[in-house]
Amino acid sequence: MIDSGLSDRAGRHVTLRPVNDDNWRAVADVAPRDDQRRWVPALAARYLVLSTRSKVWTSLAVVADETVVGHIMWGVDVDGSRWIGGMMVDAAEQDRGVGRAAVRTLADWLASQDGGSVVRLSYHPDNTAAAALYTSIGFVPTGAMEDDEIVAELSPTSPA
Repeated sequence: MIDSGLSDRAGRHVTLRPVNDDNWRAVADVAPRDDQRRWVPALAARYLVLSTRSKVWTSLAVVADETVVGHIMWGVDVDGSRWIGGMMVDAAEQDRGVGRAAVRTLADWLASQDGGSVVRLSYHPDNTAAAALYTSIGFVPTGAMEDDEIVAELSPTSPA
């Protein structure tokens, strides 16, 4: 379990946990709002398949208290940078601070690995909600693009 002690706005303790036999179905069923499907799949199940078929990504359940409310995954690039990908909060759980707590928790944990590492993520330029969230946490666009997405990074010295 990855735990930074953060809570959502309802006071629920947000942790990141390995996807396992007990929670994988709840994680697979996480679904975004309809207006977000331009940027994320209809269900987190696609991310779970990606992480099981790829040697790059590791999926985690986003849990508020003891309820699965989302999915987030991480990976390590060939340059050693850590990446956050596949973040999705269930539609019924959005606008409560769960996504912020999940990204901050994972960014802090990834940045602390191996004595400090750059943490990167990417988002579509039209996804203004994601851009606002990531910028408010301290991610800064690098000027690079990954496919059609803006790459942003949080350096080891940035406060997450």
